[in-house]
Amino acid sequence: MAQKGDLMTVRQDVRVLDATLRDGGLANNFYFSDEFVNALYRANVKAGVDYMEMGYKASKEMFDVNKFGKWKFCNEDDIRAIVGDNNSDLKIAVMADVGRCDYKNDIICRSDSAVDMIRVATYIHTMPTAIEMIEDAKNKGYEVTCNIMAISNAKESDIKQALDMLGQSPVEGIYIVDSYGSLFPEQVRNITEMYMEAADKYGKLLGIHAHNNQQLAFANTIEALTHGVSYLDATMSGMGRGAGNCPMELLLGFLKNPKYNIYPVLQFIEEQIKKVKEEGAVWGFDIPYMLTGQLDQHPSAAIDCMKEGRTDYSSFYTELLDRI
Repeated sequence: MAQKGDLMTVRQDVRVLDATLRDGGLANNFYFSDEFVNALYRANVKAGVDYMEMGYKASKEMFDVNKFGKWKFCNEDDIRAIVGDNNSDLKIAVMADVGRCDYKNDIICRSDSAVDMIRVATYIHTMPTAIEMIEDAKNKGYEVTCNIMAISNAKESDIKQALDMLGQSPVEGIYIVDSYGSLFPEQVRNITEMYMEAADKYGKLLGIHAHNNQQLAFANTIEALTHGVSYLDATMSGMGRGAGNCPMELLLGFLKNPKYNIYPVLQFIEEQIKKVKEEGAVWGFDIPYMLTGQLDQHPSAAIDCMKEGRTDYSSFYTELLDRI
């Protein structure tokens, strides 16, 4: 596949999305202070970030509102309390997870919302429902993207069929998602080539959402970027589930577009991230996450291992092997 641009190229199709509240919320059950969220919004605006994902549109019938912070549900009033009418170039996004949201009722018309983009998250086997959700969001006036999760465990033929389904839908962007942090740059390059074939055929943009189990989230993100991916997910200080995500500070330091400014990101990290860690949020590379990444397994076992304070890594490794 031909490389798209080089280290000195400014690509006008590139869009940076901050997923700190959504993926980072998985590290603290979405209990962010208003001060944190306000500061994050201001930092993203000043940094020139294109989209800020506020969290999930989760069903209140399925999830107890008393056990999660408000960014698990992204009520319209809560979003507007932060962004007002959002008189900025920053666009607001939320994630709607197939099977975990009441999208027909909880996602209102775009004309009445501060949200600009709906990000539908799906597995291969729930693709028909994802298509319905995409069509619903598009009919309501939103930009729409789709994250196909856990592709490292999916058959190539199934992925290609899913890409064809999405290609024929009104979705604008299709995401490569390394859910388990198991992919290497060479694999990302090959997957990007497969996705790009469908994207070119149907006139779609591509995105990447990477996890850092093997400390490759940044490397995989720029590998995908180099070969044509446009939407780039990142989080402040890499905050996210388990091993975390591609760090925003690394990504903005790499991109050469003068619209992006790393300074507000660094200010936010020094003023806010330390507080979140002191409050008990834990994320980042560690041996258990590395092992689930290497073995292409869901990080839930590693998360439990970390919560228990285990350091018997060799025993944990054999336990993982028994699961395969």
